[in-house]
This record gives sequence, C-alpha cells and structure tokens, in this order.
Amino acid sequence: MKELKEKEIWFVTGSQHLYGPETLKQVKDNSEEIAEGLNASDAIPVKIVFKSVLTTPDEIYNCCLEANTDNNCIGLITWMHTFSPSKMWIQGLSILSKPFAHLHTQYNRDIPWSEIDMDFMNLNQSAHGGREFGFICTRLRLNRKVIVGHWKDEKVRKTLGSWTRSAVGYNESKNLKICRFGDNMRHVAVTEGDKVEAQKILGWQVNYHGVGDLVVSMDSITEQEIDSLMDVYAAEYKLADKTNSNIRYQAKIELGMKKFLDANGYKAFTTNFEDLHGLKQLPGLASQRLMEQGYGFGAEGDWKQSALVRIMKVMSAGMKGGCSFMEDYTYHLDPACPSVLSAHMLEICPSIAKETPSIEVHPLGIGGKDAPARFVFDVPEGEGINATLVDMGGRMRMIVNPVTVITPKALPKLPVARALWVPQPNLEIGAAAWILAGGAHHTSFSMALNKECLEDFAEMVGVEFVTIENTTTISDFKKELKWNDLYYHLAKGL
Repeated sequence: MKELKEKEIWFVTGSQHLYGPETLKQVKDNSEEIAEGLNASDAIPVKIVFKSVLTTPDEIYNCCLEANTDNNCIGLITWMHTFSPSKMWIQGLSILSKPFAHLHTQYNRDIPWSEIDMDFMNLNQSAHGGREFGFICTRLRLNRKVIVGHWKDEKVRKTLGSWTRSAVGYNESKNLKICRFGDNMRHVAVTEGDKVEAQKILGWQVNYHGVGDLVVSMDSITEQEIDSLMDVYAAEYKLADKTNSNIRYQAKIELGMKKFLDANGYKAFTTNFEDLHGLKQLPGLASQRLMEQGYGFGAEGDWKQSALVRIMKVMSAGMKGGCSFMEDYTYHLDPACPSVLSAHMLEICPSIAKETPSIEVHPLGIGGKDAPARFVFDVPEGEGINATLVDMGGRMRMIVNPVTVITPKALPKLPVARALWVPQPNLEIGAAAWILAGGAHHTSFSMALNKECLEDFAEMVGVEFVTIENTTTISDFKKELKWNDLYYHLAKGL
C-alpha cells in the first residue's frame, strides 16, 4: 500500500473565464476540498492531487502534456464543476496517454430548495458541463470511466478506488518486462502470441533467456545464502527438515532467479518443463515463493498469463485475498455440485492459501527430473475471479469468469496446491462459454479483485473484454463474440 500511495491521480476541474474571478475562486476552493476528501478515503489506495482549474485550451493541453511526462502521475480525474465548452478539450485529450475517469458529481449533495437562485445555478452546473464534456469524449472515441454520484458517498469512493487500481495496472503494464527462461512448450497453441503487438498495445517487453543464464546466476549463490533462506522457510511455513537437499536446491533456484530478474529489471517470468537444461528440478517452490513476493509467473512459457498475474498482483496490493497463476485441471461432474479442480503441477502462489502452507518433496511424474519441493495447501471458501488473456490474431481478448470456491474432500494423494470452485453461472454454461471464447487453460486467479477492476483495465489498454457470469446464456454469448469480431475488424479501419 505504501508503494501505491506514491502514485498520483491528478484531479482537474473544467470551467471557463465567463464566470469571472470570484466564481472561479469558489470553483477552485470546492475542487481542493473534494480532492482532499477523496485523498483521505481508505477506499482509494493512491494519492489524489488537485492540479488546477482549467479554463482555456492551452491550459488543458499543457496539463495533459505534463501528465504524460510525469512518472508519478498514473491518470486523471476530470470534473466539470461548471460549464466547460468541450472544444477546448480536443487538443489536450487527443494527446493524453494516461487513463482518465470522468467524475460526474457536484459539490453540494442536495438542491437548496428554498434558497436556490440563478447565482447558485450558474456556479453548480455539473449536470450541464458534464454532458458537454461527455459529448466530446464520445466524439473523440476515448475510453474512460464515468462515475456518477456525490463525492462523499462511499459507493462512489469505492468505485473510484477500484478504477485507480486499474490505472495502477495500466501503469505497470506500460513498464513491464517479462523474462522467458526457455521457449514456449512445444506444439501448444494458446501460450503463443504476437509479442511485437503486445509491446505496441500493452507495453510489455517480452525477452527470451536461455536456461543457462539462470544456471550461471544460481552458481553465484553461496551455501550461507541458502542457509539463510532455509531459516525463512522454517519460520514462515511448515517445514520438517531444513537439511533436505531437494528443498535446498529450490532455495538455490529462488535466490539465483531473483538475482537475475532484479539485475535485469524483470517483474514477471516463465519456465517450461521441456526446457530445463542445466537444472536438476523444475522450479516449483522457487516460482511459488517469487509469486508471493509479487512477481508474475506463467508455466509452459505462457508469457501472457505471467504478465496478467503481475499486473493483478500490483492492482490488488494491500487487499486481502491474494492472486496466483492457476490452471483448470479436472472436473467433478456429480450433478449435485458440478465443479472444477484447479491446481498446477507446482506453481500456485501461497498468497491464496487457506492456512500456513507446508513445504514437501514429491516426484513430479513428468519432465524426467528430480522430485521438486513445493507448497501444499488448499484455498479458502469464498468469491473469486478467474481471468485469462488469449491472442485472437490481431488483438488480445481478456476472458473473466467469477467463481465460488468451495471445500474439496480430502486429497491425501495429491500433494499440490489446489482449489475447487463452481464457475458462474454453472459448470455447464461456464465451461462451454469459456471454450467458445477460446479461453486458455492457464489463468490468473484472485480472491481480492473483482470483474469491474479488470474490465476497467482492459478498456484502458484497448483489450477486448468478455465476461461469463450469472446472466450469461450460450445463445447470447455466441452473438456477443460475433459482434466483437465485427467491431474489432471495423475499428481498425477508423
């Protein structure tokens, strides 16, 4: 949360000189009070900074230009206190590269029925000015969040706070570097994608490094460093034997991998059990631990999910619930409660654990390497979201499905991290819709974020967004996918 408070959302107010200096002073005072009130709200994790009252095209342009180049500024909140003729906004909004939310509020909550006069009407024109501003944003085809309500209402502040988390995700996306240790798993389609287009649209730098680069970094790790990390394992998790060589090897991978990632500015990474030359084990516990520290991860070279995990971790900083790489594995098709058992061979983040995870060593059964250490735990009951990114050829598609996590029966012979859930609206429709949308078997799962937060993020970066929820029907969902295909085809010609 401390890191989020270092990020700034600028609060800017639209008006014009026609109202005169006395009114503009009142506009400024009201704006400062609103910005201070929002900044003090626990629902908003970033710093809200009142920037200025903008009354001319040059002021608006210069503010947008400054926002583009200020590294601390991750977005704008625009408020039309009075009537701001929207042609003034064209040049500035046309160059703005940061996301913005249109807060359609007004300083006063209630109409002062017995005292309202023309002076009050002229000063409090958000209903008037907001529609003028809204037109030009729509005319320019600009993506933005529109939030309606009084600025002191908790619902408004929570909605705005959620949007600011999406803006944090946007900022992270535009500066994200992803390390691929080895290539994608051979013959797998969904983990592939256009890395050039991803950098152009999303900002991601996706770079390949041979596993040998990781091994060199691991070779620089000392036994004393491993001993210290083993002490951390023993203090924070259930660990029966600090001298176990397989666990110590995972500690060595973790230390070597973190050293390499940090030295090269990477915040996300991938591995592939088909590409382990020079490694004795597939990074299991090491990948889980690094995810817990905030790094994004994708198995089988899946760089898209690695990036999404990292972005969702940044967006959910300070929230309860956690976020992890995930994979749908097998179904429970009992008509009484059809559900999905989600897990992975190894790499599930302990931030979503129900209780303190145990560190265990078991054979993997695939890859032909030594038995790797891994965390073993269950996920608590509750509401969550399962999200994925897939490359549709020419565009990315984000698919989000809210789920309800339930308690599985005992799994004594499955020593992995695991979650059992029921997707919305049910397994039959949820799984069918996911497959029709081209959803991957790799996902980013969170019990902290909600659908709206990811939808706002997708809109900011220009990614197609589809959701599978309680109102979804297969017939309507098929139509939505066809309409989306047509829209994105035509939009490229605009």
